[in-house]
Amino acid sequence: MFRKTWFADFNLLLVALIWGSTFVIVQKAIAFLEPYSFNSVRFSIAAITLLLIIFLFNRSSLSHFSDRSIWISGIILGFWLFLGYGFQTVGLLYTTSSKAGFITGLSVVLVPLFSYLLLRNKLSWQVGISSIIAVIGLYLLTIHNNLSLNVGDGYVLLCAISFALHIVFTGKFASSYNAICLTIIQLVTVAVFSFITAIMIEDWQQMFTAQLVRQPEVISALLITSFFATALAFLAQTHFQSFTTPARVALIFAMEPVFAALTAYIMLNERLGSKSLLGCGLILLGMILSEIRFNKKLIKRKQKEWDLT
Repeated sequence: MFRKTWFADFNLLLVALIWGSTFVIVQKAIAFLEPYSFNSVRFSIAAITLLLIIFLFNRSSLSHFSDRSIWISGIILGFWLFLGYGFQTVGLLYTTSSKAGFITGLSVVLVPLFSYLLLRNKLSWQVGISSIIAVIGLYLLTIHNNLSLNVGDGYVLLCAISFALHIVFTGKFASSYNAICLTIIQLVTVAVFSFITAIMIEDWQQMFTAQLVRQPEVISALLITSFFATALAFLAQTHFQSFTTPARVALIFAMEPVFAALTAYIMLNERLGSKSLLGCGLILLGMILSEIRFNKKLIKRKQKEWDLT
């Protein structure tokens, strides 16, 4: 069992590495192909990939698509996922990859807050403290002399909120439906919403221009994000989470912004100042603290010792 848990944690760490490294890759691609056009192609390829996997290896799962409720749940989840990736991709036009990675990671702290507000799940003291720490870190990372958010940082913050709501509603719906089918519906929803948005605000014909799509930056970004960072990453997460605990998964995924900053340093030579580095550290501390589960018996024992003294 220990080996299975270790193997699962290692693979989930690879998923976090893939997600973190895509910030730089997407940032390069959207210099050629506009954000929502890019996302419509990316998520279409990812959805088709998972459909092919089901068709080739598990055709019996196709029967789940006849359930009307799974479509409603999948569309709701896909809507929040669409907003998350949309805001993130647009934000990358105006901010750095390292900052985008850390701000997106703030969704780990926002999840318990939204769970309390929307689902009335219990909110612990440590969540409140970790949220304050993370907000201070966000301030140090994104606020500079003009005491205002960079427009790109604002978009990425909206992305973090959207991802947090997506996680909250996934927790509500996921246990009731087939995971792969629910994921496919989400991906299709993101692709459709992205395509509609591209038609309204972008030069959407670009995604059908062979010369543009054949650009090395666009091809590499589509291959990596569609197959690895979207289709296979979601599939790996669904499979390997059964061998480990949610708290450990959250801690592993907290490494995503660290990988984003490391990738930005290696590929783009992006450097953060001391104030920004401190902000990054506080955000990471807040994410980790929000997921630590303290031993209740030990806390009660300490309280009794204090009462006796």
